[in-house]
Amino acid sequence: MSEDSTRSDSGPLLALFATTLFVSSLLMFFLEPMIAKMLLPTLGGAPMVWNTCVAFFQIMLLAGYAYAHGATSWFGSGRRALAYAALLVLPFATLPLAMRAASAPPVTGNPVGWLLVVLLSSIGLPFLALAASSSALQQLFSETRHRASRDPYFLYAASNLGSLLALVAYPSLIEPSIRVADQRRFWTLGYGAFAALALTCAFLAWRRIGTLRGGETPAVERANLAAPRPTASRRARWVLLAFIPSSAMLGATSYLSAEIASVPLLWIVPLSLYLVTFVLAFSRWAERCRAIANRLLPLLIMPLVLFMTAQSWVVVGFAIVLNLLTFVAVALLCHCTLANDRPPPASLTEFYFWIAFGGMLGGLFNTLVAPVLFSSTAEYPLVLVLACLMRSEAMRGTARPRYSLKPLIVPAVVGALTIGLIVGTRRFGEQPSLIIAVLALPVMLTFSRSRKPVEFALSVGAMLLAGAAVGNASGVLHTERTFFGVYRVTIDPAGRYHSLFHGTTLHGMQAVSDNPQPEPLTYYHRTGPFGQAFDTLPQVSMASEIAVVGLGVGALASYALPHQRWTFYEIDPAIERIARDPDYFRFLSRCGDRCQVVLGDARLSLARAQRGEYGLIALDAFSSDAIPMHLMTSEAIALYLTRLGPHGVLAFHISNRHLSLGPVLARLALAHGLVAIEQKQGVTATDAALGKSASDWLVMARDRADLEPLAGDARWAAPRISPAVGLWTDDFSNILSVFRLW
Repeated sequence: MSEDSTRSDSGPLLALFATTLFVSSLLMFFLEPMIAKMLLPTLGGAPMVWNTCVAFFQIMLLAGYAYAHGATSWFGSGRRALAYAALLVLPFATLPLAMRAASAPPVTGNPVGWLLVVLLSSIGLPFLALAASSSALQQLFSETRHRASRDPYFLYAASNLGSLLALVAYPSLIEPSIRVADQRRFWTLGYGAFAALALTCAFLAWRRIGTLRGGETPAVERANLAAPRPTASRRARWVLLAFIPSSAMLGATSYLSAEIASVPLLWIVPLSLYLVTFVLAFSRWAERCRAIANRLLPLLIMPLVLFMTAQSWVVVGFAIVLNLLTFVAVALLCHCTLANDRPPPASLTEFYFWIAFGGMLGGLFNTLVAPVLFSSTAEYPLVLVLACLMRSEAMRGTARPRYSLKPLIVPAVVGALTIGLIVGTRRFGEQPSLIIAVLALPVMLTFSRSRKPVEFALSVGAMLLAGAAVGNASGVLHTERTFFGVYRVTIDPAGRYHSLFHGTTLHGMQAVSDNPQPEPLTYYHRTGPFGQAFDTLPQVSMASEIAVVGLGVGALASYALPHQRWTFYEIDPAIERIARDPDYFRFLSRCGDRCQVVLGDARLSLARAQRGEYGLIALDAFSSDAIPMHLMTSEAIALYLTRLGPHGVLAFHISNRHLSLGPVLARLALAHGLVAIEQKQGVTATDAALGKSASDWLVMARDRADLEPLAGDARWAAPRISPAVGLWTDDFSNILSVFRLW
C-alpha cells in the first residue's frame, strides 16, 4: 500500500491526537493542586508538604517519559502501541481517586516517606499514565504516515495549552465552585474519557502500522534509520536548556515574593508564561521568537541587574513587569533553542526524557538545594547569568571553545568598578537614587559587550556578585532562609527599632532601648484591638492557659501575666531562634518559663492539646500572601472550640494587604453559632512614628455575654457577611472571593 493512500483518510487523525494530548495535560495539572489540597488537613500547611508533592510530580513525570522512551527502545511499533494501551488501563485499578493510607502520618519526625508512599498508592498509576502520554502519543503519531508525522513536535503545543488552561482554571473556576469530593469524581470521569481517546489513538496507530508491514519502508522511517543517535554533549545541552527556564521560573517567583511584593497566587503568572514559551517554541513562529528573545535579553537584563545590584526598586509595578519580561526572554531563548535542536522522531522520546530531567533538576535545585546553600534568592541571578551564556554560538556546538584570559578583563573591571562606586557613594549616606545613578557606568560597560555573549554573561555575573559582596544592606542585621521563606531582621535609619520581615511582610518590631519590659508594637500595640480585648475581657486576663498560633518576634508574650502560661505554636524553627535572640528581640526572654514554643503545624499540634485547656486562642498566621487556609475552615474552628474553655475567646489577627478575611470568619462564626465582632484600626502619622501599625482583629465567643465588655465599644462591630463568600471547609475554599482589587 502506498504512503499517499494511507494519508487520504487521515484528516480527523491530527485532531484526535491533538485533543488527546490536550486532555492529558489538562488532567495532570488539575490533579496536582487537587491532591495537595486533599493532603492539607492531614499534614498541615508546611511548605515541606508542597515541596514533597512537587518533587513527586517531577519524579513521576520523568518516570513517565522514561517509560515511553523504554517502550520505544525495546518494542517494535505494534508492541509499543499495546504497551501504551496496557499502561492506560492499569490506573482503573486505583480509581476513583482517594487518599490511600495504610497508617496515620507520624506524630513526630519527618513525614516525607509516609507522604511519598501515600502519593504513590493514591495517584501514582494515573499520573504515570498521563506523564507518559505526551511523548508516547507523539511517537505513535510519527508512525501513522500522516502528512505531519515527519515532525510531530508541534503536538507539544497542544499539550502545554492543556496545562495552561488547567493552571488558570483551577484557582479561578474549579476551586471556587466545586468541592474536592466532587472534583475527584469529575476527574475520574475525565480520566475515563481520556483513556478512551488515547486507546483510540493507539488502535489507529497500530492499524496503520500494520497495513504497511508488507510494503515499502516509508520516508519517515528511512530518515529515522539514517539519523545518528544524539551524542552525550547534545544530551547534556538539552538538560541545561531545560534546567535554566525551570530554575528561572521558580527563582523569579521567589524573588518577586521575597524582595518586591508578597501577592497571593503570584506564582501562577511565571508558571503560565513558562508554558506559553513552550507553546511558542514548538510553533511555526519559533525561530522568530528566538531571534527576538536573543536581542531583547541584554536590553531587559541590564536594568534588572542595575536595580538588583543597588538593591532598590522605585516602583513595584515596574519591578514586577521587568522581572517577568526578563524571565519570558530567558525561557523563550532556551525553549526555542531546544525546539530548534530537536532530533528526528526516532529520538523523540529520548529528547523529551532529557527535557523532563533538566526541568526536574531545576525544580529540585530551587526547592531543596538553594534554601540550604543561599541565605537569599541567589539562585535567580545565577540562572540569569547562565541564560546569558546561552546566547553564545559556542554553546551551539558549532565551534570548539577557545580558552583565553581575554574575556575576563572586562568582567574584572566591571566587578571592581561596581564595588568602588557602591563603597564610595555610601560615604555620602544611604541614597539609593545616587547609587542607581553611579552604577549606570558599569551597566553601560557591560551592555557594550552584549555582542560577545561570554564576556557579556561574565560581566553580568561580576556586577551581581560585586553588588552582593558589598551590598546595599545598611540596616539589615540578620538574613536567614529556610523552606518557609527569607527572613530579615532590620534596624531603622534612626536606630530606634528592630523589625522582622518575612519577604516584604512585617512580622513584628521592638524598640532598641533597653527597657525592663519591652512593649508590644505594630499590630500588637496596647492601644490596638488585641490590647483592648486583653484588658477588657475578664476571662482572658484571668485565664491560666493561653495559646497563640504564629510566633513572629514574640510580641504577644509581653501580655503574659505572672499566673499565666502562654504556648506559641510555630511552624518554622528559624523564627523561634530569631525571637529568642536577645540581640534582636527580648519578648520571649523576658517572659521566661511562662512562655513555651511548640514547633510544627499549628492545627496538628493543637489537636494534641488537652480539651478545654485555653481561655484564649489567638491566631496570628494570616498577614502574609500565602495564608494557611486549613487554619480557617469549619473543621479548624470546630477543633479550636474543643480546646477552648467554657467562656473562652478566639482572636484572629487578619491584617492583610491583599486579602479581606473578615467575611470568611463571619461565615464561619454563623455556621458554628458563635458571636463575632471585628475592629479595623487605622493609625495616624504620629502613631506610626511611635511604632504602631494599622491592624484588623476579629474575636469570637460562644455567647454574646462573653464579649459584652467589647460589644458596647463603638470601635467594634459585627463583621460583614458577604454572599460571595461561602463557608470554607477542608473540602472547599475560594481565595479569589476575598482578594482585594485595590
